[in-house]
Amino acid sequence: MASKDAKWYVAHTYSGYENKVMADIMKTVENRNMSDIIQEIKVPMEEVVELKDNKKKVVERKIYPGYVMIKMIMTDESWYVVRNCRGVTGFVGPGSKPVPLTAAEVENMGLEHKTVVLDFEVGDNIRVKYGPLEGFVGIITEILADKKKVHAKVSMFGRDTDVELEFNQVEALI
Repeated sequence: MASKDAKWYVAHTYSGYENKVMADIMKTVENRNMSDIIQEIKVPMEEVVELKDNKKKVVERKIYPGYVMIKMIMTDESWYVVRNCRGVTGFVGPGSKPVPLTAAEVENMGLEHKTVVLDFEVGDNIRVKYGPLEGFVGIITEILADKKKVHAKVSMFGRDTDVELEFNQVEALI
């Protein structure tokens, strides 16, 4: 049943218990010396600006209330530890069979941050490699690292037009 690669699983919890569940699982992992099996536990958060009494306040909010993301190798023991943690109602998946997140889901949820090395910066000339603007040349005006996109001014029909492009859609002109 055990595979060598740890995968991300989603545990469903009572709402408001996410951080307690995360702390309890971490403590159990430490006590049972299971850090090689249950490797990472996350409650994804985002910063949100709330407006209260005409004052802006930055607060952290859970992106997925009622869920805890766990990177682990699925074994009978790891399943038991998570499933029997107080506040956990079960794993996400049909019946009692946990289903790991796909690589695309892990990337979209931002659970694992892969560092992207850019070979260009603001002010550089670029060419669009593919898509509707393929072959067009432009200048980078902004780099959105978190979204893996760039804003660029592309010359179209004698006019500069602001466009947003994926990192992999552009190449630096030398």
